[in-house]
Amino acid sequence: MSVEIVGMIGPQHVSEIHRAEGPAIDPEFLRRFARAHEDGGFDRVLIGHGSGSPDGTQIAAHVAAHTDRLGFLVAHRPGFVSPTLAARTFSTLDTLAGGRIAVHIITGGSDSEQRRDGDYLDKEQRYARTDEYLDVLKRAWTEDGPISHDGPNYRFEDFQTAVKPVQRPRIPLYFGGSSEAAYRVGGKHADVFALWGEPLAETAEQIASVRAAARAAGRTDTPGISVSFRPILGATEELAWERAHSVLDRIHAARGGFGSFTGPKTLGKGTEVANVGSQRLLAAAAKGELHDRALWTPTSQATNAAGNSTALVGTAETVAKALADYVDIGVTTLLIRGYDPLDDAIDYGRELLPAVREEVARRARAGATTEQDQSERTPA
Repeated sequence: MSVEIVGMIGPQHVSEIHRAEGPAIDPEFLRRFARAHEDGGFDRVLIGHGSGSPDGTQIAAHVAAHTDRLGFLVAHRPGFVSPTLAARTFSTLDTLAGGRIAVHIITGGSDSEQRRDGDYLDKEQRYARTDEYLDVLKRAWTEDGPISHDGPNYRFEDFQTAVKPVQRPRIPLYFGGSSEAAYRVGGKHADVFALWGEPLAETAEQIASVRAAARAAGRTDTPGISVSFRPILGATEELAWERAHSVLDRIHAARGGFGSFTGPKTLGKGTEVANVGSQRLLAAAAKGELHDRALWTPTSQATNAAGNSTALVGTAETVAKALADYVDIGVTTLLIRGYDPLDDAIDYGRELLPAVREEVARRARAGATTEQDQSERTPA
């Protein structure tokens, strides 16, 4: 058993507790940020997307040229370019990066955010468009062509390109969302379905919904599952909690935070949220501050759950066990990023990633031993 570990990079040093300063793109910081993840042993890094963010494909091309092994998960909103152009863009990027690209599909849960780029479709219409978009994208990556298409949102004739992904049969697709529409479309298309960090029981319910949607779409394989957290580590439990409350105080001082790497300032507490993922995080927070082994929700409340914002608090050993608990219920990818983005990435590489991988391997060995013992005790 293995688990994929994904970080997140951006072109500025900014988070809910760090105000963005300087140019929107700092190439040297971006290179340092990516190398910290590569040196730390991350498998991939997410490059986010927002209506005001730099272009993720060009960010990925830049850092791919300054790294050797690190993979890149490029967030992408369907609907702003044609799927045939997107197919060529990502195929070109995958070739230049030596087969290290994956695409994270984000249909969009905020009408106001979509309208900043001129998209006035409602949520259900957006998901219908995404479904059609991904049908075309996958065909463009896998079929030699020429191919034609005549659908509600896209129409073209005799598309053909020699620009294909390095990866076979195609570039991996990750998919974010927590609504019924997201389950339906992501269950059909996603190689990995991405969720935000809820308590174990609620996460298990979402995993079941994704798997049911995949079966309803006629799939015989099972999508992987990604869950996102914001670990807050300390040398002792006491120091970890002291740091967690310091982070929370700084978020409150920033009135909800300065945003992530993807766009405008996060929503302040009390602002109505439209997307189901944020609503679910706030519902979990309303049930209590601490869940399961180490899941802490006040950071979600402080930012009005504007993004993956739930924390896992404790020593590296405690947080590693908490992350392994999610692997036990079917999670295959762990996306972690810190409130101190660069320094936390370095600390995760030194302490947390080795602990996670060892804990997951230890549980796998224990499970294999238990199965073998049970098999030996079962009469032939």
